[in-house]
Amino acid sequence: MFHVVIDLEMNPVSREFKDVRRFILDEVIEFGAVKLDENYVSIEEFQCYVRPEYGEINKHITKLTGITSETVEDKSTFSDAFKKFFDWIGTWDMKIYSWSSSDIKQLKNECSYKIPDFDIKRLESQWIDIQKEFDDRIGLHSNLALKHAVGAMNRNFEGIQHTALADAANTAAILSLMQDDEVFHETMKPVIDLLKPKALSESLGDLYPELTNLKFD
Repeated sequence: MFHVVIDLEMNPVSREFKDVRRFILDEVIEFGAVKLDENYVSIEEFQCYVRPEYGEINKHITKLTGITSETVEDKSTFSDAFKKFFDWIGTWDMKIYSWSSSDIKQLKNECSYKIPDFDIKRLESQWIDIQKEFDDRIGLHSNLALKHAVGAMNRNFEGIQHTALADAANTAAILSLMQDDEVFHETMKPVIDLLKPKALSESLGDLYPELTNLKFD
């Protein structure tokens, strides 16, 4: 069995397409994924840009991701890009993971609208929200942003945030660590201890400044 970690970057459907926005509010503009073997060792990577069909790349999205309309102007549209992605996976004998549930929700909506014959329910049944599993494992009752989860592991974020492949690769590193419960808890012990109720005055921010003002998503 393979394990596939995916990250999507998305762009809002232009408000001029009111009929389309009844079904999808965003379009995928980048796929990034990492394939791991049965031992959770990374063996292959996938990345491709996607040309949106309903509007130009939003300025905010360009600022966040670095993706411009020029970046994607000669790229495949969603249906072809998704086929390339699934051909790259090459099998249904896999589990698929993402940081939060937003990516599977996006694929459900966009596949239903643009590739209605694809069995998205089967894909959804094999999908795991690794963010939720991570938060549950350390006893956190809010959604920790990916960069803060990486920081909590005492690792530097590899690559550039909000680029799909880098986000997928960092999520894959978290997934791999979580497979050894003893090593995971040893690595995360300082954070887990801080989350336990205790009568100390130190706050999480005092001891872990990089986790101050967390952005949850």
